[in-house]
Amino acid sequence: SKSSKDTDDDHEPKQQEKKLPEHLEVQRTRVVCKADAPVNTEGFQYASAFSAMGIDNSVSAEKFCKNFKVEISRLTEDDMEFDMIGIDASIANAFRRILIAELPTMAIEKVLMVDNTSVIADEVLLHRLGLIPLDADPRHFEYMSENDVPNERNTIVYKLHVSCKKGSPWLTVKSGDLEWLPEGSRLPLASPAQSRDKQKTYTSFSRSQNDILEKPLGVKFKDITIARLGPGQAIELEVHAVKGMGKVHAKWSPVATAWYRMFPEVVFRKEIKGDNAEKLVKKCPVNVFDIEDLGNGEKRAVVARPRACTLCRECVMGPSREQVELRRVRDHFIFTIESTGGLPPEALFTEAVRILEEKCERVISELS
Repeated sequence: SKSSKDTDDDHEPKQQEKKLPEHLEVQRTRVVCKADAPVNTEGFQYASAFSAMGIDNSVSAEKFCKNFKVEISRLTEDDMEFDMIGIDASIANAFRRILIAELPTMAIEKVLMVDNTSVIADEVLLHRLGLIPLDADPRHFEYMSENDVPNERNTIVYKLHVSCKKGSPWLTVKSGDLEWLPEGSRLPLASPAQSRDKQKTYTSFSRSQNDILEKPLGVKFKDITIARLGPGQAIELEVHAVKGMGKVHAKWSPVATAWYRMFPEVVFRKEIKGDNAEKLVKKCPVNVFDIEDLGNGEKRAVVARPRACTLCRECVMGPSREQVELRRVRDHFIFTIESTGGLPPEALFTEAVRILEEKCERVISELS
């Protein structure tokens, strides 16, 4: 005879096998893209939406840990594309906003202008310098407040001194001409009271940054044009880079862009064969569809590359309108990060996860 525990185990799989009818499952897990507008955009957010059918629609940490996955599809030095599966759009958007606005980087904040006889005005030149991506890991530096003195832990100093001699052709000043000064500023703040006194500069470095950093600093891209100098023109200046966030100014944003889209799903309501299949393949501008040879001269359309779908909706217009359905998977996001160079893209995402975790811990501590 079976024990009560065995009887419960027999009933447990039956509870797990309960599924919604297909049309309700599509409404719950998909956004359907019609020719004119998407439908099912809101979904079912409340836990008891399907309680009458014995389906639990609640959100729990156990379900999240079971369903959540990250799959990397492309990773290079400057960008990465990965899939985040099993999360809500609000979480994906939180990562996007953190990446753009709340991850710190180093950027040029102060410019000490010594000479500028180029055709570019000082303020325009300063703006161009501020947007140059620096090859510096912000995790090795501290934030600088209004009362802090520039030192080796919160400031990076570069100098630019370029001139075009008279009679020479026009000279292009590029970002690679910026020279890192690991010892700090070289511009005198004031003349020393006595000749033996140490000359004061605009920074107070106690030691060289070569001693505290693993590699020399510089700019990420050395071919960015800063200015063009004609014969007899010159630029001499010193710049100070500090740590900041993109929500203060875009120059501190660590990403060129961070964006996501829901995973595309293309479904045939019924088979498309013959000439209609050929027309459907030609209609798609990104080659989502392909032709499958069935033999005996018959052929049909198949979905070969659904990930490439850009939602142009050409396939749901015209004769194929009732045969093809475009969907987006509600909890599956294709995420793309393009780094400006301060940190590799995988490190940026790791830092974004850490910041989101800190935010959650802060909320929990406030509530408790």
